[in-house]
Amino acid sequence: MSLTFGRRMLLATICAVAVATIYVAQPVLVQLGHDLGVPAADLGWIVATGQVGYLVGLVLLVPLGDMLDRRKLIAGQLLLAAAGMTVAAAASRPWFLLAGLAMTGLFAVVVQTTVAYAADLAAVTDRGRTIGVVTSGVIIGILGARVFAGGLAALWGWRSSYIALAALLVGLTVLVLKLLPAEQRSVHGTYGEVLRSLGALFRERLFISRGLITFFLFASFGALWSGLALPLAGQPWRLTTAQIGLFGIAGLAGALGAARAGRWADAGRANVVTGSALALLAVSWLASGQATWSLWLVVVGVVLLDFAVQAVHVSNQHVLTDAYAHRTSSAIGGYMLFYSLGSALGATATTTLYAVAGWTGSAVLGGTFALCGFLVWTVSRRATTRVRQDAPV
Repeated sequence: MSLTFGRRMLLATICAVAVATIYVAQPVLVQLGHDLGVPAADLGWIVATGQVGYLVGLVLLVPLGDMLDRRKLIAGQLLLAAAGMTVAAAASRPWFLLAGLAMTGLFAVVVQTTVAYAADLAAVTDRGRTIGVVTSGVIIGILGARVFAGGLAALWGWRSSYIALAALLVGLTVLVLKLLPAEQRSVHGTYGEVLRSLGALFRERLFISRGLITFFLFASFGALWSGLALPLAGQPWRLTTAQIGLFGIAGLAGALGAARAGRWADAGRANVVTGSALALLAVSWLASGQATWSLWLVVVGVVLLDFAVQAVHVSNQHVLTDAYAHRTSSAIGGYMLFYSLGSALGATATTTLYAVAGWTGSAVLGGTFALCGFLVWTVSRRATTRVRQDAPV
């Protein structure tokens, strides 16, 4: 098997479109709620339903990649995610919408199947670069979903973004079957054994340390992107939703710049990249925390934060796919559980704290999450060094 430039771009696009299905509701919640008669207090369930489906998929579906031909698995998951989007687009009642979003979230874990597939498809010396390129698609999807959905909703209503994503998912299904190589895999063990293998990862120090780093990493990420609209929409700026959405472009620039982290990981510097980027993440909050008086400093903070998050995310996945080369799907799926839980914590904590302590409190929270991640990295690095020193010669 080989991984050409075109195949890398296809895999990155799959990640971008699939992850966009989870975040596409955020910029159109008010319009969607008004159309379906959902009270403002219950709008959070629309986003949460997709996230819950996603968590279930991480545990139950992603490990299948260690048993089955992932080309067919990716194609099937894309098609089923498209079906979920179609159900959501056609919804005339809230429960119908939630059913479609739960289904979409469940199969949006095609992102993790794709990352694991790309890591195995790449040459060992090129694995970090490949993960960097493919994972950039995830950041593009997260940040671009807001612009994409907001623009289409302004022209043709909220349903248009769901229809467009469903069409893209179907088109990608066709391209996957035509352009990606099949895997000749022999199944070792049953589905239950694969799930137990996933559970066993949570007893391994390397996996737990990288998972905890990711938990705090995305808690910091969630604290910024779930809370930044609050000070920007308030005094003295009074920015519109469209204007606030433009800050995603700055974040996108930072995330794409971190694609270089994959090459550094290939050169054996994944651990150094992790520590340096976590320190940069903490520093970024010194700039982002000034949102009440300087928009330029916010832009700087956003670029630094997204660069740091992507760099750590790529280096973490490089380390894990190297360490667990025979069960990459389970390793990536389990790792992403930490991502989901951290993102949820950051999103809920920042809005709660903002009501009490303003944006300064949210910035302190985000910086604290970053420092916690750095502390986990420091402790795990010292533990690894100590084990090597104590090893018999």
